[in-house]
Amino acid sequence: MKTSYKEMLERARSQLPQQVSKHERFEIPRVRSSTIGMRTIIHNFGEICNMFNREQDHLLKFLTREMATKAGLDGSRAIFQGKFRSDIIERLIERYVNEFVVCPVCKRPDTKIVKEKRFTFLVCEACGARSSIRLV
Repeated sequence: MKTSYKEMLERARSQLPQQVSKHERFEIPRVRSSTIGMRTIIHNFGEICNMFNREQDHLLKFLTREMATKAGLDGSRAIFQGKFRSDIIERLIERYVNEFVVCPVCKRPDTKIVKEKRFTFLVCEACGARSSIRLV
């Protein structure tokens, strides 16, 4: 019983999980922010962190260093001291994603941060790559 290459290929594709066979582009969620007095509030901060699969403290620490200001968490919101436009915050979050979320080898967002002794690595769950990253 001989099967053609196309038949075998179709059978293999049908056995793949939907998640692997369907390529969805990773999108950074838009920042919903408002400025009240001298404070900037990111209302969907928890949602952004959940999408990146990162702790809220890690992203908050990165943003406070980059914006050189104080910040705090209020549930799923982040409150920053000072007035910041949402496009600046979105640009900083994009830098965070490129440095701490997306795998430098396969360019997929399926990563996690692992600390081993005094080193920190970005471990990709898709391709298995381990890349060292700087501490925040």
